[in-house]
Amino acid sequence: MILQEQIEHTITQQSNDLRKRTNELRREDLNAIADVPSFANIVTGIRRCGKSTLLVQVMEQLPKGESLYLNFDDITLSGFDKDDFVRLHKVIQQRKAKYLFFDEPQIINGWEIFIHQLLREKYHVYVSGSNASMLSTELGTHLTGRHINTELFPFSYNEYLTYTKQVPSAKSLGKYMNEGGMPEYLKSKRSIILRSLVDDILIRDIAVRHNIRNIEQLRQLALFLFTNNTKPYSANSLSKTINGIATSTILDYIDYMRNAYLIDTLGAYSTSIRATMRNPKKVYAIDMGIAAAITYSVSPDMGRFLENHVFLTLRKRHKGHLFYYSDEGGECDFIVTDSANIPQSAYQVCLQLTNENIGREVKGLTSAMKRFNLDESTLVTLDTEDEIHTELGCIHIVKGWQHF
Repeated sequence: MILQEQIEHTITQQSNDLRKRTNELRREDLNAIADVPSFANIVTGIRRCGKSTLLVQVMEQLPKGESLYLNFDDITLSGFDKDDFVRLHKVIQQRKAKYLFFDEPQIINGWEIFIHQLLREKYHVYVSGSNASMLSTELGTHLTGRHINTELFPFSYNEYLTYTKQVPSAKSLGKYMNEGGMPEYLKSKRSIILRSLVDDILIRDIAVRHNIRNIEQLRQLALFLFTNNTKPYSANSLSKTINGIATSTILDYIDYMRNAYLIDTLGAYSTSIRATMRNPKKVYAIDMGIAAAITYSVSPDMGRFLENHVFLTLRKRHKGHLFYYSDEGGECDFIVTDSANIPQSAYQVCLQLTNENIGREVKGLTSAMKRFNLDESTLVTLDTEDEIHTELGCIHIVKGWQHF
């Protein structure tokens, strides 16, 4: 329990801090935030990717004096419990707020019931959080069909260019793939910021919430996944690599990391759901700067980083409809399907085409084109543009910095 006076003080202090923010980059996802009456807007994403900034940018578009912002992940609110929502409600009424913005409310038990009540009272509610599963599970109980979800990622390549005042080129894309898009890191370029962020997520968002005692095993698994981003994995192989972790525990840990937006995974395409679940998955970093910072590689594999970049771009465009494909004819990095799970396009990624690798890359694409009756496909490179005409159709070779 905390006093209403303390809630009021925290709201005032946080509002003052927000007003001090200047020159923040206007996020591309700002236009995706729609004010729909009786629906809560939910913004999820990795910690420190700019969710609060996005909410502030939404607030700036609203009538002055009608918004109230509160970040529950504040030490001054330590001890806040579900009974204190009554006091918060009084503050909202006293300030005559119509638009309510809440950061990380899911750390308080019963938060979703409070949000539901506010919607019934015709308030406009915006919520941000860094745990996708916790938000979706709890909202599904009390706000079924009454919330609109938006995922926010670190800066895209275009946002990175604007923020760092660079122009599109192979050079700037190479820098982006190595630095990533976490705003705070880009201000100082100090890798300790990204390493501390990963540790904070592993401990606060995963170990504490899921009662994990062996944090070192969790760290080892995270380091292995980041070091091997874009590569396929299976729980059995990971169990052998990191001694002492059961396969079921590894699957849980990976799920926790996905929900905290540290990583994402990609399944193999199959018409059988069971086969898709059984086949090895590939792992990708949500931010390539994080992967570079915690793997300590002197010369990072930029080919894998380009594949990771293409994955993130396609994932944003085609959420839930992205797979990789593999058969005896070769492997294709990405298959995009429609809502009926029917493949619509195929992508292969290769940093630089050479006489030694072009046959393998084309083989993977033509295998997918033949299997799915596609008359064109795309081969993404760092800085090559061309076309290859085959009996199956056209393979477009595109520059990654122009198209992704």
